[in-house]
Amino acid sequence: MSYEGFAYDARVVGSPAEPGTVPVVVLGGSSQDRYTWVRHETRLTPTAAVITVDLPGYGSADFLPATYGLDFLADAVHHMITDLGHPVVHLMGACYGGNVALRFAQRHPEAVRSMILAGTTLVVPENFKAAVAGWEEMLRRGDRVGYASGMVAAFTAPEELGPVRKRNVMARMLLRQGTNRTAHELRMDAEHSDRVLRHGVYASGPLPDVPCLAFTGEYDTLTPPSHSRQVAGLFPRARFTTVKETDHLSLLERPFEVADLWQRFYTGTPFDELDFLNDVERLDRPAAPMASM
Repeated sequence: MSYEGFAYDARVVGSPAEPGTVPVVVLGGSSQDRYTWVRHETRLTPTAAVITVDLPGYGSADFLPATYGLDFLADAVHHMITDLGHPVVHLMGACYGGNVALRFAQRHPEAVRSMILAGTTLVVPENFKAAVAGWEEMLRRGDRVGYASGMVAAFTAPEELGPVRKRNVMARMLLRQGTNRTAHELRMDAEHSDRVLRHGVYASGPLPDVPCLAFTGEYDTLTPPSHSRQVAGLFPRARFTTVKETDHLSLLERPFEVADLWQRFYTGTPFDELDFLNDVERLDRPAAPMASM
């Protein structure tokens, strides 16, 4: 597939028996690709097709200069679902993918059935800003181990905060990813960081009156729970919660439980009593009128 001259890759899995079922589009963070969600798909595909994507600038897609921001990425998602023949979708965005999802909802509100936002923030975290300068210097020196160790420090919670499932597994995964990345992948990483710092992660504007679930790990130190609660507050019909024994990587630390949460949310099945969640808050309020972007 190609949008505005930039090639990108989409993956569609599942074909539910119920005709007219709305698919789920998963937009991952900068270090995730369209195959990150294979384990989640096993829980989702009985009730919806799942579309994963490497947008321009990420995964196997073409390099995307940092001059292109969230507007371009959101419109690329709309190009994808239009090309695939899906006028309406459930959106699931994780980390920076959540910011792309928010911008998509602002620019294409008619295409959104529901929103799930994981580890999403409305401001660039200060610890991310501080880390970027160090990462850039390490990459200039060719210090991949230092770069990978910095990723571990940014995305995982310190042990003293509390128990995190698969903490060591996630740390090893990030170290392996960081040290084994190709020169092209490292170039895209640097460009992503530049994109975030140049454009920010959120521009205020009307959002559609659709159900929204915002959550993160209870020990998330990159985009703390208060950030996700603020994101939920943007929507008239919102829920907010945190996942027990996880940090910013809750989707990977408890993949099957999180996938069950997603599936329950977009099918309208109650999830308040799930034992892996802390309290589920309802943040309903009157909807503001939509305006075109």
